[in-house]
Amino acid sequence: MLAAAAAPLWRGTGVGAPSRRQDRRVGFALVGLGRLSTNEIAPAFARSRLCRLAGIVTGSPAKAAEWTARYGIEPDAVYTYDTIARMADNPDIDAVYVVTPNALHAEHTIAAARAGKHVLCEKPMEVSTEKCEAMIAECERAGRQLAIAYRLQFEPHTLECVRLAREQEFGPLRLIEAGFGFRIGDPGQWRLNHGLAGGGPLMDVGVYALQAARMLTSEEPTHVSAVQTVSDAAKFREVEETMAFQLTFPSGVIASCTTTYNGSGLNFFSAFAERGAFGMNPAFTTSGLRGWRSDGGTLRFDSTDHFAVQMDDFAQCILEGRPTSVPGEEGLRDVRIMMAAYEAARTGATVQLA
Repeated sequence: MLAAAAAPLWRGTGVGAPSRRQDRRVGFALVGLGRLSTNEIAPAFARSRLCRLAGIVTGSPAKAAEWTARYGIEPDAVYTYDTIARMADNPDIDAVYVVTPNALHAEHTIAAARAGKHVLCEKPMEVSTEKCEAMIAECERAGRQLAIAYRLQFEPHTLECVRLAREQEFGPLRLIEAGFGFRIGDPGQWRLNHGLAGGGPLMDVGVYALQAARMLTSEEPTHVSAVQTVSDAAKFREVEETMAFQLTFPSGVIASCTTTYNGSGLNFFSAFAERGAFGMNPAFTTSGLRGWRSDGGTLRFDSTDHFAVQMDDFAQCILEGRPTSVPGEEGLRDVRIMMAAYEAARTGATVQLA
């Protein structure tokens, strides 16, 4: 259990600490200013009820100048990756959102926690279970919350599908199919560098299929089997190109999942129960999501800004001193399963999870 949940908000740095600002929304610093931050997260602050962009962390002076001009960020709220510790002196920043390459999440999360800041970290949480555990321990030690950015756990179509499964509206679940993938571009990007990504599409978008299976069953898998393929050996010399993995759950449900960096149109999940089926297609992107039910019933909701909603939920947790529903332990579970899938693909054997 996270110690931060019970910590008064006025202790140390964080919400309620004296500051020069009048705006009492939760101040976030974005750590990493790549495409996701630029195109999705930064614009989401304008649609957030409880959050404001209060700082940035970047290794690029050009980006720092651009962002300070665009968003009115104070010069003393601009940090490099080597100066995150200085955030301890800035009470305008209550939390950080870590959006750097996967293998840097632990480094930046731990630095932020030591500076007294709550942390929202992009998925996958990290590239090993050991680094995930270190992140959890450091945030607990600092008395700060750690949340993993599982935006679809707050998305209405997804939540309705989870409700249908848990309330067994079509009877007990029997089978799940899920897949997410795309055709990756630039062969020099960090996602194809094992040292930064920790793996290929499984670590990047395959985790969405894994999350769907875990949410729908409300269970943890007991066995994992997997196979991975590469057709473009030059481009995919460090990470898998495509992986298919199968999860077996205690109830007997089997989830068959696929993820790829070399195919388009894979973006769905389907849940098959005793008396019918339901699912989503598209299921995992940030817009245009559509649900379906085999009985023709309605499964359609207004679209939401996924990033604004998840940031507002985390801000509410900070403001109310209650634990997040997507803590570091949730990210650790996914990483443990993904590591088992890589072992299964490497050895050809089914891996039993403890």
